[in-house]
Amino acid sequence: MKKTSHLLFSLLLLLWCSGASNAQSPSTANPTQAAPQTSSSNGSTQTQTDAAKLQADLQRAQDKLNDWPNLARYRDANTQVPPPAANEQRVVFMGDSITDGWGRQHGKFFPGKPYINRGISGQTTPQMLIRFRPDVIDLKPQVVLILAGTNDLAGNTGPSTLEAIEENLMSMAELAKSHGIRVVLASLLPVCDYIKPQSNRRPPDKIIALNAWMKDYAQKNGLVYLDYYSAMLDDKQMFKQDLTYDGLHPNDGGYEVMGPLAEKAIVAALQGGNGQSGAAASKKRR
Repeated sequence: MKKTSHLLFSLLLLLWCSGASNAQSPSTANPTQAAPQTSSSNGSTQTQTDAAKLQADLQRAQDKLNDWPNLARYRDANTQVPPPAANEQRVVFMGDSITDGWGRQHGKFFPGKPYINRGISGQTTPQMLIRFRPDVIDLKPQVVLILAGTNDLAGNTGPSTLEAIEENLMSMAELAKSHGIRVVLASLLPVCDYIKPQSNRRPPDKIIALNAWMKDYAQKNGLVYLDYYSAMLDDKQMFKQDLTYDGLHPNDGGYEVMGPLAEKAIVAALQGGNGQSGAAASKKRR
C-alpha cells in the first residue's frame, strides 16, 4: 500500500510540474531566449514519458493489490480441465518461475503425460498456499510436485524466515494429504554467480538448510523428497554453468536433467513411496 501511495504521489507531482511549466504566459517569457524552445520541448516529452511510466507502475501495483496471489492467472484454464479419466495419473506441478518456464521458455514439459503446469514466475510460498486449492486440489491430481522457496529467500514479497517457508510448505503438504493427493517435495536448485550475481539474494547456506529440512520432513511424513540440488552442483558447490542461463533458472540442458528425476519421484509417490528420489538416492542404490 505504501508503494502504491508513493507512486501516486510521484505521478501527481510530475503532472503538476508539467502543468505549471505549460501554463507559463508568453508575456512573461524572455523574448531574447527563443532558441531554448527545443530543449523545453524535449523536457516536456521526458516529463510525459516519466508520467506514463509512473502510471504503468501504478497500474501494476494496483493489479498486485487486487490479486496478490495471482488467482486470475489460471482461473480460466482451470475451468477447461476435465475431471481425471479412469486410471489417469494426473500430476500438478506447483511452483515459481522454474516451474512456470518449463516447456514454455526452456525444456520440454513431459509431452504425452497428464501433467499440469501451475507455476507462476516470482511467487513465494504464501502466494502458492493461497492458490493451492483452485490450482491443485480442485484439479484432482493423484500427485502434486511442489518446488518453492527460492523467492522467499530473495524477499520477493517481503522479508521471510526459514521457519515461515517451512510452515507454508507443511500447510501445502497437509492440504494435499487431506484430499488424498500424494506429495513430492522438490529441493531448491543451487545458484551461481558465474553469469550474474545470484548468491547475494539467495545465500547457498540457506538453500542447503531448507533442503535439509525438506528431506527430513518428507521422510518423517510419508512424502517423497526430490533431490534436484545434488544433480545440478559443480565441484565448487554452485549451479553448473552449462545447466543455467542466468545462474538461477535452468536452460534446456538443466530441464533435461530435472525431467527424469521428476519422473522417478512421481513414480515413487504413486507407489506410496516414502523417501528420497534424485541423484543422491541413485548413488545410494548403486
